[in-house]
Amino acid sequence: MKTNPHIVLGVTGSIAAYKAAELVRLMVKKEWDVSVIMTGAATRFVSELTFRTLSRRPVVVDMFEETDAWRPTHISLADLADVLVIAPCTANVMAKLAQGLADDALAATALACAAPLVIAPAMNDKMWDHPATRENLRILKSRKSVVVDVGQGDLACGCEGRGRMAPVEVILAAVEKALKSKISTRYSAK
Repeated sequence: MKTNPHIVLGVTGSIAAYKAAELVRLMVKKEWDVSVIMTGAATRFVSELTFRTLSRRPVVVDMFEETDAWRPTHISLADLADVLVIAPCTANVMAKLAQGLADDALAATALACAAPLVIAPAMNDKMWDHPATRENLRILKSRKSVVVDVGQGDLACGCEGRGRMAPVEVILAAVEKALKSKISTRYSAK
């Protein structure tokens, strides 16, 4: 019987991936169980070892990696999740989520997951304002995904504008709210 909330954190290929390490640290400090799924692109910014050390759990990168369990990892994690949070969430992963693609471990887990989804986008301001991104956001919000609004400021590309990932404390608050909502829904259904 699990007692601690289980958060599945997806980390995608953005320079903001380093901030996800602090998010894991804060979640573990709250005594939440945290499992991390990294896209291949995320490993170009932060190492798998960082998240394995902070979460004290194996990190999933390859959907086809051999495990001891008989169930596919993306299904096991989807079933374990009390909340699935993707921070940072790139425009590419947002498009996959909106279209229901499942070509990597994170996208497949998201498609199989019935838990609340919290997304913290991070990208260049032009990508954020692009009509395709705006439409993908509309689709995700229409499916009751929680989208943590991006911040304004200096971007990694040298520009200034909207597209920065929200501060980790804001993302953490959104996850806490999603957890409380899930708990109240669970008890009101009985």
